[in-house]
Amino acid sequence: MSQACVSGRPISCLLTLIITTSPTPSAPSTELISTILSSFRTHCVALLSCRVIVVFDTYDRIASQPRLKKGQVTPDGARCFSLYKQNIRELILKEFSPYETESSLRHGNGEAEFGYGGIEVNSVSFLTAQSNDKRVTFIEPSKRLGFGLAVRSALRLTETPFVWVQQHDWSLVSDVPLGPLLDIMQTAQVDESMPVKYVCFPSIRLLSYADSAHVGQFPVLRNLTASLKRNFVTKSGAGIPLTPMFFWHDKPHLASTEHYLSRVFPTRLSMLRGAFIEDTIGQRARNQMKEGNWVKWATWLYYPDQGKTLCLRHLRGRTWEGVEKESEKKAKWIARNGEQAATEAN
Repeated sequence: MSQACVSGRPISCLLTLIITTSPTPSAPSTELISTILSSFRTHCVALLSCRVIVVFDTYDRIASQPRLKKGQVTPDGARCFSLYKQNIRELILKEFSPYETESSLRHGNGEAEFGYGGIEVNSVSFLTAQSNDKRVTFIEPSKRLGFGLAVRSALRLTETPFVWVQQHDWSLVSDVPLGPLLDIMQTAQVDESMPVKYVCFPSIRLLSYADSAHVGQFPVLRNLTASLKRNFVTKSGAGIPLTPMFFWHDKPHLASTEHYLSRVFPTRLSMLRGAFIEDTIGQRARNQMKEGNWVKWATWLYYPDQGKTLCLRHLRGRTWEGVEKESEKKAKWIARNGEQAATEAN
């Protein structure tokens, strides 16, 4: 795979890919992650040349009914998750570091602290396993972290100035100009009036964002959009359309590592165990932006074709059970509807 460069430096020296995953109904199949990697290969192949950190967030309890967002799985879900982790390790090593094996990984440990420091239980220990070339790192916590602490744990192990944060159930459906975006982010680091520290990508709900009610209902946000929305021009002359984003989304995004740690995770009190960034920091950030303090967060949305081009597709990891099980469910649904129609006809 040829190395794409930004200002003479390979993208792999500038960016680390962070993938967070957790129990999912499709486990132990690797279909979710495989679909994401396939979408990278089609729409942003440079990501596959980068270092990758995979966080295997776990569950809190085993019960008769799954509640995945709350960290609850069934006994079968727990068994499948153990197999899933093994399958994902094999998949990631084959893709990113094919000459490494699990037996050759170097092992370590760490701790994810949170909340008030005077309480001993307010931390989660985790194990790490890293390939000798540092291209692949796995993080496996002893207890559920939640998305926020999972990302922070990976950021602390990141050695590159930028990260691509990837949840396990969003795939790319359009090309992403990663090199030019990184070029813009590097150049804009010294621009105090228009910094580019975070770039999200349009999902179905973010299409035509600049003209949506998320912006239009607030005069301050309308004015910020009018003054900031533009085509940024890279050193090579490429034009990259961006519009200010008035939120910090968890869905796939590109961000400055230092900005992420200092702005989203300044102290251990910033994120509780089990919390999502967009449910906590995201709401706080939006409230501050509505008061005019957007520069503090420097969040943007990639905006091709004036916001009409979709870049992300949600794979619905909490409910999707994999191609085989979903096909079986569809067949049963068709058969049941056929039987019902026949009964009504008689």
